[in-house]
This record gives sequence, structure tokens and C-alpha cells, in this order.
Amino acid sequence: MHCSVSGEVPEEPVVSKKSGLLYEKRLIERHVSEYGKCPITGEPLTMDDVVPVETGKIVKPRTVQTASIPGMLGMFQNEWDGLMLSNFALEQQLHTARQELSHALYQHDAACRVIARLKKERDEARSLLTQAERQIPMFASEAVIANSSVLSNGKRAAEDDDMAQPGKRVRPGISASIITELTDCNAALSQQRKKRQIPPTLAPIDALERYTQLSSHPLHRTSKPGILSIDIQYSKDIIATGGVDATAVIFDRPSGQIVSALSGHSKRVTSVKFVAEGEFFLTGSADKTVRVWQGSEDGNYDCRHILKDHTAEVQAVTVHATNNFFVTASLDNTWCFYDLSSGLCLTQVADTSKTDGYTSAAFHPDGLILGTGTSEAVVKIWDVKSQANVAKFEGHVGPVTAISFSENGYFLATAAHDSVKLWDLRKLKNFRTLNLYDSDTPTNSVEFDHSGSYIGISGSDIRVYQVGSVKADWNCIKTLPDLSGTGRATCVKFGPESNYIAVGSMDHNLRIFGLPGEEAPMES
Repeated sequence: MHCSVSGEVPEEPVVSKKSGLLYEKRLIERHVSEYGKCPITGEPLTMDDVVPVETGKIVKPRTVQTASIPGMLGMFQNEWDGLMLSNFALEQQLHTARQELSHALYQHDAACRVIARLKKERDEARSLLTQAERQIPMFASEAVIANSSVLSNGKRAAEDDDMAQPGKRVRPGISASIITELTDCNAALSQQRKKRQIPPTLAPIDALERYTQLSSHPLHRTSKPGILSIDIQYSKDIIATGGVDATAVIFDRPSGQIVSALSGHSKRVTSVKFVAEGEFFLTGSADKTVRVWQGSEDGNYDCRHILKDHTAEVQAVTVHATNNFFVTASLDNTWCFYDLSSGLCLTQVADTSKTDGYTSAAFHPDGLILGTGTSEAVVKIWDVKSQANVAKFEGHVGPVTAISFSENGYFLATAAHDSVKLWDLRKLKNFRTLNLYDSDTPTNSVEFDHSGSYIGISGSDIRVYQVGSVKADWNCIKTLPDLSGTGRATCVKFGPESNYIAVGSMDHNLRIFGLPGEEAPMES
């Protein structure tokens, strides 16, 4: 009994009622479903016309090749020959693939050499362009100074030329030579930090516990009171303040005298910063500009550059450890990296995420990391060399008003409306939160002292903490009242060796706190 379609013994035999022919069930089912007729007679056929046939278990006969030993040996020989031919073909394909891979690697190596040469030429061209850009602003600045007839405390009489509308600025980028300079500075400072010891002249804890107000100095106008930023040049012990009255004041603390009042900004001065080495001084303002000032022997400061790369308020200015570069951060959601001597913006980094801009910024002590705080309570850490956002800290409520790195480079302190948070930069996590004030009182400022032993915090008062570790407590040493009557201490800065604390508030006075008996001259 054989299937009328396949000619083989069926496994499930069925018989047509109409023709009496025998079929394999699966074959006739497929044929009927497709054609609806008998494959042999061509008559109409359905599965209802097919009857299964019950048979015993069918054993298929062996093929001729497997019916004898010589046949099986011949079959094995044929399979072996096929396997050898297949193996030979695979070896040929492998040889061809190796040749193609070798050729591709050679081309890749040649391409890498070409790319390296082009990058070298590009870096050399950028370096030449940077040098040219450095010379051009200096020449222009010297020409303005030569033609200017009046200089009064750094304010130019012929300022209209400087305030002309800016053109499209060149962004040459951070060149390989600058990256090398930053890297060398990082290596040197890291090595020094390992050997660093707490200076013996640092004010001890028992001295800070006895700090009280020594003097109060009315530096800014009473019509627009408020000090928004403080910085101290330790080598000369002079203090700079930036005020709501759109001026920056340079104050000599030992003598108690104002050295210079710098006017020129049209809106409040949000950030002031001394360059540790040299006579340069930087101011950032809500008028969207940054000004680079240079001091002279008579104590006056002349405006060397007016930088207009931002399109919104400049909230922070921070100087790199080389003292050759600085960064500005703005509410336009960008930060700019500048060459100090030329005032040239080497690169402007825009954040692609949806934020309302930067409210604070600070360099890591070693200089290869930049920290920024945003108005959306996020702290972002940037790699300066690649300008890439390498870390992000969340958890604050409200704008991040201030950030400060500890001198040992391990800790980052951030202040916002809700609290002060301390972050471990080695593990990139928050290890302590200082909830100092109620929900209606923002934390305005946080600052490590230069030795990394103390940290100052300002809000409705001023609090000084002893720096601990990740596991050890950070103990509050002293709480200083805000004597301005406004309930808003906006900024705090430790003096040299923490021998005094400078505090700015929302009145027009700079207040100095220290040990009684060490008062500087009081200015009425």
C-alpha cells in the first residue's frame, strides 16, 4: 500500500470515498485545502470524502546503501569526502578573510596617522590664532587707554567705544597647549596637597568660639543696599565686595580705608573675584557682562576688558589655579572659559538639558574639575579638558546659591534654599545634610576656609563648623548673629589663616568678625 501522491508507504493512510485511492493524510489535506480536488482524478474533493484507514505499525524498509556493509562503507566515504571538501572551502574563506583584515588594519593605521597629523596641524593653527587674539585685544585696549582723557577709579570717560555691540566672537577652543598647562598644574598641586599640613598659624577652635563683631564698614550706597559677593586677596589682606548698587568696592582691612570704588556695570554686581597672583580683578553682573580690571600702583583699577559673551545675568566668576584662566556662569544656561590676559572666550559650553541657567560655579582646587549649581536645584560636575558633564548631584530644593570645594579636594559643599549638603567626590554621593534654617529662610552662602579646616554658612545668621570626615561629625563651633537687621547674611569669607571672618548682608555694610582686641580701624 503506497500513497498515490508520494509513492511511499503512508504513516497516516486515508482513502477517498469517490476514487478509492490511498493517500498520506497530511499530503491530501494540504492539496485539498489549496485546490479542492483529487490530485489524481481531478474530481472535486473535500476532507469529508476521505476516510482514515486503520493499519498496524509501519516499518520503513532500509535503503539499499544501508542494507549491506559495503554499502554503508561507501556511504561513510561519501560523507567523509563531503566533509573534507567543506573544510577545504572554509579554510579558503578563512585565508581570504585574513587577507582582507590585514588590508583593513593597514588602511586603519594609515588613517590614524593622517588624523594625528591633521590634529597636530589643527592644534598649531588654534595656538597661533589664540596668540593673535591675545595681541589684538591688548593693542585695542592700549589704544583706548591712550585716547582716554579721564580715568576715575577705573571708570572710563570714553566708555561708549567699549560698550559697542559685540560682533560674532571666535571660539578657538581649549588648545592642546592649554590642556597641557592645566594638566601640569593639576599634577603639581596634587603632589603638594599630599604633603600639606595644617599651618601652625591657623586660628584654633577656641579662638573662633570667642569671635565677635570687630567693625562695620558702610561701603555701598544706602539707596540700593545689599552686598551680594565677597572675595579676599590674602597676600595684601584687601577685601572686595559686589553690591546691589552696581558697584564693586576694594577695601583695605588693616587701614579700614576704601582703596577704590569700581563703577561701570549698569545692574547689580553678582560676583567678585581676585586673581591670586598679579593685579587683575574680575566682576560679573546682572547686566550680562563680565569686566576684567587691572590695578595700578596708585590703588586705582582700570577696566581692561568688557566681556559680552552671555545673553543673561552672569551669576558667578571663578579663577583657575594657574591664574591664567577663569570661568563665568550665567542664567543663559552656558559657562564660558576665558584666557585672562587677552579676555578671549576660548569656549562657551551650553547645557543641552532643560535648565533655567547656572546660579553658582567654582573650580576644584586642582583645576581639572568645574562645579556648577543650577536654578533647578541640580549640581553638575564638568571635566574642564573635554567640557563634558561627568557627574550630577540632585536632592536640593530651590536654586543652588553657592558651591565650595574643600582644600583636600575630597569634599564639595553646596547651599540651596533648603539646606547645605556635603558630597564625597570619591564616591559621588551625599554623606551629610545640614538643615540649619526653617523652610522660609534660604541658605545663601557656603565657604571652606583656605586650609580646609572650617566651613562657614550664611543665612539668617552666620555659622562656623569644624570640618570632619565622611563618618566623623561636623560640629558647629560658633553662631554669629546677622547684625544688619535684614535677617539675610548673603556671603561669608574667611580671612588669612581664618584670623577673621568677613560677612556681607542685605544692608550696605561689610562686617568683620574676629577676636576682641584685634579690631581694625572702624569706619563711621
